[in-house]
Amino acid sequence: MAVLCAAGIVVSLMQTIIVPLIPELPTLLHTSTTNASWALTITLLMGAVVTPISGRLGDMIGKRRMLLACLGAVAAGSVVCALSSSLIPFLIGRGLQGMGIGTVALGISLIRDIVPPQRLGSSIGAMSASLGVGGSLGLPFAAVIAQHVSWHALFWVSGAVAVCVALIVAATVPASSIATGGRFDLIGALGLSVFMVCILLALSKGHEWGWTSPAVLGLFAGFVASSLLWWRYERGRPNALIDLTINVSRPILLTNIASIAAGFVFYAMQMMPIQILMAPESAPSGVGLPMVEASLVLMPGGLVMFGFSYVSAWMSRSFGPRIALGIGSLVIGAGYSTFLVMLTEGHAGWVWLIIVNCIVGAGLGVAYSAMPALIMEWVPVTQTGEANGVNSTMRSIGTSLATAVVGMILASSIALADTPHGPVPVPTTGAYIIAATISLVVCLLAAVAAFSVPRSTLVDEPVV
Repeated sequence: MAVLCAAGIVVSLMQTIIVPLIPELPTLLHTSTTNASWALTITLLMGAVVTPISGRLGDMIGKRRMLLACLGAVAAGSVVCALSSSLIPFLIGRGLQGMGIGTVALGISLIRDIVPPQRLGSSIGAMSASLGVGGSLGLPFAAVIAQHVSWHALFWVSGAVAVCVALIVAATVPASSIATGGRFDLIGALGLSVFMVCILLALSKGHEWGWTSPAVLGLFAGFVASSLLWWRYERGRPNALIDLTINVSRPILLTNIASIAAGFVFYAMQMMPIQILMAPESAPSGVGLPMVEASLVLMPGGLVMFGFSYVSAWMSRSFGPRIALGIGSLVIGAGYSTFLVMLTEGHAGWVWLIIVNCIVGAGLGVAYSAMPALIMEWVPVTQTGEANGVNSTMRSIGTSLATAVVGMILASSIALADTPHGPVPVPTTGAYIIAATISLVVCLLAAVAAFSVPRSTLVDEPVV
């Protein structure tokens, strides 16, 4: 379990280590700011597309084998990034790193196969919460290395860590005896890739390109057309990439809706506090901290998220995972309510943001740990990789929605803050209030979806 959680932390680190480099990427890669932004987008796209595919392959040929392949992709991508000094190879490396995002979903599915029933809940919770730990450690880890060594060293260290974890996984984690075999649905995988790229690219780049631009409208149209064709092709196929009958059933559909909402509120809380903490003190809601100090302020939230994964396991055993997911969503809502009080009363400060981040982290720890447990109540053991992969992709869609919605709101209401280097544009307090209010509504949507999931018993017991 410790090794699997370490694998989850390593993969989640890949999503945040680039944040300190964002302002300098155009100079480092000799490109424009617009082109440099693809370093974030490509990782998101590859992760969202590959995660359900790797989950399905895990069910077919073995989850540990696919877990090692994901970690191998992270290591290879880190090496490519470390050797890069121009845009194209760097994007290739970031794409390879994104292919490893399926590690957490595969780890959760593998846990069901190899962990004794009495420890299943806490183990799933710890694996799910590794996302929060990696996200919290990623910013200070990256900022310190990039600041005091070099940005290339950041990726060399990441690659070395990924290789070490992969070797330890191979040495200590037993392989599952459950593998369905069969023929891989290549056409279904290609169709899924097309419509996922269309929708995620439109959401990620809509504000930058313009929501009514031909490119964005074309992507939305491509999403509708390709998803309908894919649905028609997949429905009823005996060896489909994704079992649509299970995934459109009420319990799984409602859980995935809650997952989209959870991904939204998770990333919205990643986007807003860091900007407030790093904004100049002359800004409407600025604290004026450097990157390292700001990331250290946000670190406790991820650690709280990990700790509350065990609370989630207890709640799932006592009341059922749907109740845990609903309560977790309400706790996240309480965190956003506190955030709104801070903004409206003009109390922006690092102490307040620690409190807000810890409350939201507690709710995320409960909710993120309950989602795979809820999925497993309704999915056979032979399809856990596929179902958890789809659920993870739903969280990626929520993340993309947060990027689009929160990013658009913060960019649409700008004030100028004085600095020694001249005025800089920063979001207004009103923009943060609107974004936080929307996030609070999304929390309530997640709670409603969770509480609407019917009661159930496990479809089968894990193999010990």
